[in-house]
Amino acid sequence: MPVVPDWIWFVFIFAFGCCIGSFLNVVIYRLPRDESLITPPSACPACGRGIRFYDNIPLVSWLLLGAKCRYCKATISPRYFVIELLTGLVFVGLFFLFFRTDLCAGVGPLLTGGWFVYLIYIILLATLIAASAIDLKLWVIPLSICWFATAVGLIGSALGGYILHTSDHAFLPNASARTASLAVGAAIGLAISWGLLATGLIKRSYDSEDLQDFPQKPEELTEQQFDHRLEICREIIFLLPIIICSLAACWLSQKSPSIRTWWLNFSQQPVIAGLLGSLWGYFVGCGVVWFARILGTLGFGKEAMGLGDVHLMGAAGAVIGASLVVVVFFIAPFFGLAWAGLRAFFKKTRQIPYGPFLSLGIFTVIILHDRILDYLNAILYY
Repeated sequence: MPVVPDWIWFVFIFAFGCCIGSFLNVVIYRLPRDESLITPPSACPACGRGIRFYDNIPLVSWLLLGAKCRYCKATISPRYFVIELLTGLVFVGLFFLFFRTDLCAGVGPLLTGGWFVYLIYIILLATLIAASAIDLKLWVIPLSICWFATAVGLIGSALGGYILHTSDHAFLPNASARTASLAVGAAIGLAISWGLLATGLIKRSYDSEDLQDFPQKPEELTEQQFDHRLEICREIIFLLPIIICSLAACWLSQKSPSIRTWWLNFSQQPVIAGLLGSLWGYFVGCGVVWFARILGTLGFGKEAMGLGDVHLMGAAGAVIGASLVVVVFFIAPFFGLAWAGLRAFFKKTRQIPYGPFLSLGIFTVIILHDRILDYLNAILYY
């Protein structure tokens, strides 16, 4: 096969990333408004006129139009240009990192399975960009974005064993027999918790229906109208079946030599090990943030972190695995501290939500993937 020059790869991937960034702008604008991402076609929010294809070319159209609508001259937010440029640069940067450096040796060559890992990771990064942009503007992360990335991680990890040709430093999660049992138990516990919610035996936290005596509409409710410690206790009750079933499944899988042998043979089949490794990464990612949310809320008496952050880390865990998502949890606060330092230096008081810091932590762990795993392995097996 003829060798394709690097500049062709870079130009193509950058253009592809900018096109995905253009779609992310649609997601960022429409998803919080519960609008379809497919129809109607793109239009100017100010005058409602449809945008022609030549006015919808990523980066180029925004520059040629002078950041104004062709018809009503309303200003087009620079966010559109920034998201397209950022997505293109991230896609090119990840391609260079994976296939033109030796920092991520576990990915493998592009045409022998590396493309599959790259595809899963750019989907994760694209969802992080969209989620962070929405979080910055509205202080909320739509759960559908997180669920999409989680589904990609679960399916990709299950198929990875059949597509990838390398097993050392695998970039997709892979469960041991023990972690596989923990994942299965947690999934059973989650189903039980959902069932308890559906039957009304346990109540959903921060449910506006509990405040029917107040004259305000749900969107006008204030934080003071919730007993935050009571609400977080409801979340603890929701989590108890997950924790109990996870530990029980781990115990049962080791109860006797025959069960242990059967489970070892079953759980280490490529599709099962990949799927359950991703599922365990999801639970660990959700768990570390949810644990911080519970402690913060109980300690300070007001809601600490959001459930969107919980699901965002769950999605990351489904792609990068349980051990690395824990590292993300400890790296992300440093970005928050850096922002706080800049804010104090320039004497500005504006705060930003935590989702972007988590996203930066995830991106950092992806860049340092092999080095972090080597360091963790050196500690565990010292």
